[in-house]
Amino acid sequence: MTATSGLGTARPASPELLRSVFRRHAAGVAVITARGHRGPVGFTATSLASVSAEPPMLSFGIGTGSSSWSVIAASDHVGVHLLGEHQRETAATFARSGADRFGPATAWREGPEGVPVLDDVPAWMVCRVVARVPAGDHRIVIAEVLLGDPTGHGRPLLYHQGRFSGLRD
Repeated sequence: MTATSGLGTARPASPELLRSVFRRHAAGVAVITARGHRGPVGFTATSLASVSAEPPMLSFGIGTGSSSWSVIAASDHVGVHLLGEHQRETAATFARSGADRFGPATAWREGPEGVPVLDDVPAWMVCRVVARVPAGDHRIVIAEVLLGDPTGHGRPLLYHQGRFSGLRD
């Protein structure tokens, strides 16, 4: 093995280091929704991951300081929506603090288990929450997929270098 000098300068672990590294990681964009006592809640997530095929399970992270956390913490079911590149504004709305996420600009309906389901997405699922795992200032939510629809249109929306974008051929 040959040592190389192309590693740059290592920095100690910090929240800024983690953010800087993950700005270079392209991630798919999802919106997670749930029904609350005061109405629907939702947030943009780039931490969505497949966990298990049998049974079908997924995970996502949510900050405990998020305005959606109290509802997600108490919900038995969540909606998971994969956004298309035509939905940059939807992603920005659900990411913006204080935004009217389910206002007139957001097309949605009540879906199975009362979960808010967004219209015009490439794919969506309704899931049953099975665990909430503490992870620093976040919780990793693990959920079992109950049903969904992968037949919507559009190419995937990505998050990279701090902005939403589409795939390039």
